[in-house]
Amino acid sequence: MELYIILLVVLAFIVAAFLLGLRDRAVARRMLIKKLNNEYGKEPQRNYKAKDREHISGFYKNHRQGFQIDDTTWNDLNMDSVYDRMDYCLSAAGEEYLYYMLRTPKQADDFDDIEKKISLFNKDADIRLKIQLIFSEIGNISKFSIYDYIDHLKTVGNAGNTMHYVMLVLLVLSVVYSFFNFTVGFAAFLIVMVAQIIMYFRIKGDIDPYLTTYGYIMRVVKSIDSFSSISDEVLEEDVRELKEISKDFASFKAFSSILLSPTRMSGTGNPLDILLDYLRMVTHADIIKFNQMYRQIMEKREQLDKILEITGRIEAAISIACFRASFEGSYVIPEFSGDTFDGKELLHPLIENAVSNDIVTSKGVLITGSNASGKSTFLKTCAINAILAQSIHTVLGKGYKAPLYRIYSSMALKDDIFEGDSYYIVEIKSIKRILDAAAGEGSKVLCFVDEVLRGTNTVERIAASTQILKELFREKVQCFAATHDIELTALLKEEYDIYHFEGEVTDNDVKFDYRIKKGPATTRNAIKLLGVLGYEKELVESAQKMADGFLEKGSWQAAF
Repeated sequence: MELYIILLVVLAFIVAAFLLGLRDRAVARRMLIKKLNNEYGKEPQRNYKAKDREHISGFYKNHRQGFQIDDTTWNDLNMDSVYDRMDYCLSAAGEEYLYYMLRTPKQADDFDDIEKKISLFNKDADIRLKIQLIFSEIGNISKFSIYDYIDHLKTVGNAGNTMHYVMLVLLVLSVVYSFFNFTVGFAAFLIVMVAQIIMYFRIKGDIDPYLTTYGYIMRVVKSIDSFSSISDEVLEEDVRELKEISKDFASFKAFSSILLSPTRMSGTGNPLDILLDYLRMVTHADIIKFNQMYRQIMEKREQLDKILEITGRIEAAISIACFRASFEGSYVIPEFSGDTFDGKELLHPLIENAVSNDIVTSKGVLITGSNASGKSTFLKTCAINAILAQSIHTVLGKGYKAPLYRIYSSMALKDDIFEGDSYYIVEIKSIKRILDAAAGEGSKVLCFVDEVLRGTNTVERIAASTQILKELFREKVQCFAATHDIELTALLKEEYDIYHFEGEVTDNDVKFDYRIKKGPATTRNAIKLLGVLGYEKELVESAQKMADGFLEKGSWQAAF
């Protein structure tokens, strides 16, 4: 009787723990749904740390083909922060595919599929939430990409099961032999069992680091069943393809819990878990399953890659829908045609209450103006929106019509202490890569150059800058450049449309309207800014006198 009572208590404890787990899961699900509903149409609420971005380039690095945004341009435009602003993804697959999209602007106007998905997720909140919940179940792995883990799996040594099967046969034979000669059979059984346990702990430590990969792959594969329950013609082809690929992973999923159970060798104290742990130690069932799954991952890497691509593309579309909703009334679908860059009221995605600007040009654009007047921000605004147009088919503004481009920049450069290059060398290397790209095959090059050759003296800078910018005025190139050198506007007025930004400097303040204006800058305020920032009056007046004298007489000596 006492034994039955103990068993009933243990059973009741297990049932209660199970029910509490279900309750906690339901509560977490409701809280997530509430959070997703509340955040739709708002900026994503995530505090990124450096390690959070380490995995997002995984899909991109494993799919390097065609034109992609190079590291110089990506860093110039602070695209990591642009990515953060639009990342509403809940799984690593979605995050990695969204990053890949931004790094791979399309070179053909084929956005029909992604537009259908974005439209669906904008209009149907129920389907969007259902799919977001699926992706929340998939989740992330850790700071590394699934592709990094799969590459690391290649380092696994002997993944064969022959020895494990031999030991199992010996274990069974020892049990059978004990019926004929108990002493010898039992002794053999103990020897084989001890050998199995010793071998188990030696191998277990080697395979445990890889279980994170297996668990993530399992969650992705299992999610296909959940996708299958969603009925919508926009997702029909993707779901059909996922279901077809999942057939290749049927044996991968079978009995996987013996390896991937969260209670495996965890020391929970649960009698059932303890029993299962001993069975694993003696039979090596989880190690055998690990080796089977390993072979399937290595053999079916292409199919797994396709699953990650399809699921990632679906969640990236949700993220774009959320991004658009957060800029409701301030975004437009781009149009790709003609040879003119035509942007209406373009906005920078990272600047709160940003000032919008228009630009229409079929040539290049040369912009002058003082420091902090808005030149660099305007260049970045145009460049980022060109990338967004060809990647997520979204432009922040009221209108965008332009050709399809290959986009490059040379802006936020630094001395390269590792290569031993000065700032000037870094500059000319950066611009040379744009000229090389323009000479190659592909779409028109759209390039952005901030302060051309600022790393050298005035005379040589103006001479070299003039020739470089003339070289960037060719049939397959459109260049947007900013400069402090007013002289360039006269030298390049035939090749470039001239614009400027300016500000109003008073005795104790400086005000900028950040509006682009036609023509070259007509005012110089760099010296006046010294006074605004508290420099001695005599210093400011002497500097202004020198500048005025040089402009009048053309000589620094005469300016004194």
